[in-house]
Amino acid sequence: MFTLAQLVSFVAVAEELHFTRAAERLRMTQPPLSRQIQLLEHDLGVQLLERTNRSVRLTPAGRTFLNEARHILRQSEHAALAVRQVSAGEAGAIAIGFTAASANSALGTLLEVARSAMPRVEVVLRELVTRDQLEAITEGSLDLGMIRPANTGPDLETRPAVREGLLAALPTGHPLAAREGDLRVEDFDGEEVLMYSPVEARYFHELLVSIFRAAQVTPVFTQYLSQVHSILAMVNAGWGIALVPEAAAQMRFGGITYKPLSLREPKPVELNLVWRRNNDNPALEALLRHL
Repeated sequence: MFTLAQLVSFVAVAEELHFTRAAERLRMTQPPLSRQIQLLEHDLGVQLLERTNRSVRLTPAGRTFLNEARHILRQSEHAALAVRQVSAGEAGAIAIGFTAASANSALGTLLEVARSAMPRVEVVLRELVTRDQLEAITEGSLDLGMIRPANTGPDLETRPAVREGLLAALPTGHPLAAREGDLRVEDFDGEEVLMYSPVEARYFHELLVSIFRAAQVTPVFTQYLSQVHSILAMVNAGWGIALVPEAAAQMRFGGITYKPLSLREPKPVELNLVWRRNNDNPALEALLRHL
């Protein structure tokens, strides 16, 4: 079978139609160049060049093979470039997990960084709750997660991504919606509140319980839901009021009024990046570096 070196030699001679000029172009002497062409013709079993003391011409087979040789050399260059880009994290693929709430805050920024700094890297997105993201990262089916604070274990790395405040989401006709200024946690005492599930939305559940407990406030929890958009849909339907991350205000509902909430800790909602410590995907390393 022919080699890439033989193809390079043949293309040079075919384009120059002169062995001396082709040898100079390849920065080699003429005898080894002639030997490469002879080996190529022997391997193919056809004559590619007609040689005389005064000229070199392509045979019909040589003209056909020239196009094929150029194509093979281009493909080999593309393959080498692709391998180098993957190794440098400039190509390949990266699987990113996100929670529904993070889609309204940090996810857009992360994707913009990936698009601008790593345009040849394919980004695969998966919407998963924090618990499922941690399982997928540990198993290796997910490279990077965007999760709420959780016990991650020694095999995972974490980095803070975003901190944001809480907003009160109120049916537009609710008395608190018309109140001037920021609301206080005490305003929720005795109110019907849509609460986060203690299992599927454990982080938000525990966060709100701690906030209400610190203020000695006792709301009436009417429903327990796992997703922010589900809670907002219930608020919009008039089934209660809720506390949601600031970024949730980007979800527009005609029947909801958002009010700022005054808290001791103005930005209590955390979102972290998480990945497996021994993940060897170069695209992950590159994205973390750009972030």
